[in-house]
Amino acid sequence: MDQLEMKIASVNIGVPREVMWHGRSVTTAIFKAPVKGRVALRRLNLEGDRQADLTVHGGEHKAVYCYPEAHYSYWQNELPGRELPVAIFGENFTTSGLLEDSVLLGDRFSIGSAEVIVTQPRLPCYKLGLRFQADDMVKRFLASGRTGFYLGVTREGEVGAGDEFKVIARDPNGVSVSEITRLYIAKRFGENEASSARRAAKIAALPESWKEYFRERLERMGP
Repeated sequence: MDQLEMKIASVNIGVPREVMWHGRSVTTAIFKAPVKGRVALRRLNLEGDRQADLTVHGGEHKAVYCYPEAHYSYWQNELPGRELPVAIFGENFTTSGLLEDSVLLGDRFSIGSAEVIVTQPRLPCYKLGLRFQADDMVKRFLASGRTGFYLGVTREGEVGAGDEFKVIARDPNGVSVSEITRLYIAKRFGENEASSARRAAKIAALPESWKEYFRERLERMGP
């Protein structure tokens, strides 16, 4: 992974709040803001950070959501005149030097005094549309391939802005975050997609729900 220095540009946390969206009250923790100093990174989330719906957010496979700061300029062009404060995508870590096409599922990093593992891309829910006050934002976000990715915590510790991601190990199956997203949205599987999906199903860090999805797609292809 020989690229720019890989580090946390900003650590962001938030707690659930009530927001009106399409005439109804929604509880969401997508509104996050940068914090200074060191923050404890626990098995399930950052100290002080909370999730509104634990069935789809947080937990051991989604303890930390990372979003590359490099994508902000893309969205500035896509959404002219729109203010894009840090953490508008709901990320816990705004990152530098880590992009979806070079980060592999199962990659292990040390960061601060903690250790983490890459588990999956983000599949946005309607609350991203709520944050941007735009119903089409979910579709645009997924289509852009600029999804960011989730980390699981393999060793608890403390982290802060400026901390470097140091590679501990890489998964031998070598499936990138962006490749997983492409497989997910692919209308049909050719042999290349099938090969990637078979590799993805072998990645220990990938949650079982994703593996099951790929197995079902492969079964539909037939022998």
